Amino acid sequence: MAEIRKVAVLGAGLMGSGIAEVSARAGYETWVREVNDELAERGRKAIEKSLGRAVEKGKLDAATRDGTLARLHMTTSLDDLRDADIVIEAVTENLEIKNDLFRALDAICKPETIFASNTSSLTIADMAAATKRPDRMVGLHFFNPVPVMKLVEVVRTIATGESAYRTAFEFARSLGKEPIEAKDTSGFIVNRLLVPYMLDAIRALEQGLGSIEDIDKGMVLGTGYPMGPFTLSDFVGNDTLYRIAEIMFDEFRETRFAPPPLLKRMISMGYYGRKTGKGFYDYSGEKPVPVDFGL
Repeated sequence: MAEIRKVAVLGAGLMGSGIAEVSARAGYETWVREVNDELAERGRKAIEKSLGRAVEKGKLDAATRDGTLARLHMTTSLDDLRDADIVIEAVTENLEIKNDLFRALDAICKPETIFASNTSSLTIADMAAATKRPDRMVGLHFFNPVPVMKLVEVVRTIATGESAYRTAFEFARSLGKEPIEAKDTSGFIVNRLLVPYMLDAIRALEQGLGSIEDIDKGMVLGTGYPMGPFTLSDFVGNDTLYRIAEIMFDEFRETRFAPPPLLKRMISMGYYGRKTGKGFYDYSGEKPVPVDFGL
């Protein structure tokens, strides 16, 4: 991996901080750019907390933790990323925001820098087209929580060069991940299959097929899934599921990707899941309880 020495991550949120953690832990000098100092510090603290838990559980020694933190650099300046060998974007799922960042970096980064997006639903080609280096643009779709989940979807557009793609693929492997090749279609492999399943679970609830608890329990005990579709949706964020579904429906125009009416109402009411305290379950008590939607 001689081609990759300095890694830049755009965004220090849930995904960005996780990507930065595994990058610094793998030995790369890692720079994380946020829009202000407060968000940058919040991202650093999240990484410190994650590493601390790993040490407490005996999965990481203190020396490795300290070395990881020493390789981690927070910044609010895009200029600090000009000599990065790979830039991984992990900001909000908004094409305009992503492309504004890629256009700005395209003007200051060296020509050989690889641009990558962690998008879960937007197509990489729509970002590559905003740059002057479409042959150096790939998708690197990590999964939450990044330090734990092994999978990375490495996405190639119709313009991605073989060298950039193989370098990105091996970079993902160097992080201790299991990369898989995915084509540049909305949702890639995993969300292309997962999102319709989650939306169908909501439709099943709307149609009275079963209760929230029973549908969740059925999928856990009947199929061996680690969590049911409603627990998963609350964990991912129902607002995130809604945005992904809208993007995929716009791409394919198939009804199986359309957000169900109940999900739309939940977004209007702010029922985003764990992050807001209420989604398909209410998290305000000692343990989650299903929300009564009056269906």
